Amino acid sequence: MSDAKPPKKEKDPGHAAHARAAADVKRWSREADVVIVGFGGAGACAALEARAAGAEVLVLERAWAGGGTSMQASGQLYMGGGTPLQKACGFDDDPDEMFKYLVASCGPGADEEKLRLYCDRSVEHYHWVTGQGVPFKQSFLPVEVGTDPYTDDGLSYTGSELAWPFCEIAKPAPRGHTAQQVGENAGQLMLEILLRRAQESGAQIVTDALCEPLVVERDGRVVGVIAKIGGEEHAIRARGGVVLCAGGYIHNKDMVSRYAPRTRRVRFRLGCDGDDGRGIRMGMGAGGDAIRMEAACVVVPFSRNRGFIRGVLINAHGQRFCNEDLYQSLLGEIGLWREQGRIWLALDDAVYEKPQLPTEIAAVGETWEEVEREAKCFPPGSLSRTLAHYNEHTARGVDPQFRKEARWLKPLTTPPFVLLDLTLEKYPFWSAFTLGGLHTRPTGEVLDADGAVVPGLYAAGRNASGLPAHGYNSGLSLADATWSGRLAGTAAAKARR
Repeated sequence: MSDAKPPKKEKDPGHAAHARAAADVKRWSREADVVIVGFGGAGACAALEARAAGAEVLVLERAWAGGGTSMQASGQLYMGGGTPLQKACGFDDDPDEMFKYLVASCGPGADEEKLRLYCDRSVEHYHWVTGQGVPFKQSFLPVEVGTDPYTDDGLSYTGSELAWPFCEIAKPAPRGHTAQQVGENAGQLMLEILLRRAQESGAQIVTDALCEPLVVERDGRVVGVIAKIGGEEHAIRARGGVVLCAGGYIHNKDMVSRYAPRTRRVRFRLGCDGDDGRGIRMGMGAGGDAIRMEAACVVVPFSRNRGFIRGVLINAHGQRFCNEDLYQSLLGEIGLWREQGRIWLALDDAVYEKPQLPTEIAAVGETWEEVEREAKCFPPGSLSRTLAHYNEHTARGVDPQFRKEARWLKPLTTPPFVLLDLTLEKYPFWSAFTLGGLHTRPTGEVLDADGAVVPGLYAAGRNASGLPAHGYNSGLSLADATWSGRLAGTAAAKARR
């Protein structure tokens, strides 16, 4: 028999990061009431609220400075229910309408308890955010101009509120609140304010601190975390609790392959390098349950040219598959999950203009039959029949198939006709980030597989499965991060012993 030792099995970065027993900790390097892992939007807000509750706070950030993915975001928060900005721009909204819309648009499995609490307190959250010094310009960006915040306008539609079927489920209102840009990215502006406020609050911030694993007592209580700071290992004790705010897992290929394999096909992954699932795996290793891990926000940004909404989206069967005025994240989810990333956009000469995002032309023709023959993508006659049916009804101002809003209805009858290639293989601007995470109460306590609280452990932002489930509206990620961070920080501070 050979004496050779078997090769050492490499740690699978997709598995849980097993917790360390407190009995094995020889010495605590330092301690605080609340220890926060991650200093992005969720971590900063958790620190602010824990300090406001009187807790001693220590924040551990793996990078050289805070900000995380929130720093790269658009600076847009989904808020409503009658905020001062909504009222200043002439829009009525109330928490019940906001709740009905979010339950419908956040997809199957949306946590109604979390949504209800957020909708009821959304106006209060607006006042809290502005109270930190985040500015919002009192102006509305018309939906014909855009939905993404490429201007300094404060309010815009950022979801499918105006589109069928959502417009029949809840009274539409714009709820995208974008921080006013002052010469830089709005997300960067917002995070710089929140990070500065957290530092001014007296929270201790330690950078270059890579955390893993958590430290757990024999009874299952999380009492601290192991961190490598400057290359040296430190055991850090948390008297009240550890709050995980370390981001999603879009940059962990093993986790994406395991939990969201179809999302792996999307090449442009939205998130900072630290979005590697470390916080989620730490929570799992301490007994936390991770849920909706297959969920992701997938965006296909075809409508930066707003006129392109008057075009027709086509699947591999040569048929329409949705109303084109749905928001781009819902279109991305439908396009990837239902249509396997095989979608095209049909336009006529009256609608076509140079795309803002470079897009390959699949075919051009003087008739839709010519376009279909040149494209060689569809069953014979399917594309021409689809366009004939669409043009017949839109000439009368109706869309009986998908009820696209009247402002976007126009027959595509002006030659030449063009087919733009939006397939996942040819259109590189598809983007994605993960939405799944640790199962938490609305107040941030992490739950195990039986629904019981893992004592001493909290999660917020993309470390938790939050407001969006299998559906997304722009601004929900920053809203969720700031809101859930606040609640988790407060809860952990109250639990200090």
